[in-house]
Amino acid sequence: MYASVRHYRMGAGSIDSLMHRVDEEFAPAIGQEPGFVAYFALDTGDATVETVSIFHDKAAADASNELASDYVRENLGEFELTRTAVSGGEVLVSRVTAEALDDAHRWRSDRARLRARESGNA
Repeated sequence: MYASVRHYRMGAGSIDSLMHRVDEEFAPAIGQEPGFVAYFALDTGDATVETVSIFHDKAAADASNELASDYVRENLGEFELTRTAVSGGEVLVSRVTAEALDDAHRWRSDRARLRARESGNA
């Protein structure tokens, strides 16, 4: 397996809005690519985001960089994303549980509850 890690800086918009769009639009698209294994998008703080795409082979992992670049350019202009770095390599050790995959989808409800509490609506 091979991974591609992309680093972005946001110039506008909210991380919640960006992650919603990525979850609804990009993640399903990349999941249909040949050799797809996994995709993760991380809020790394200070208006930065990292994504990790894992594929069965290096060619597919490398191709995911172009797919992501095209998607950002064509669909996410309002966030003023700048790709600051791309790295990747062969996955030599990995572990994942079903719980880890389920937890990734809980971010929406957890973040919504936190926002409601902070605004006094909860």
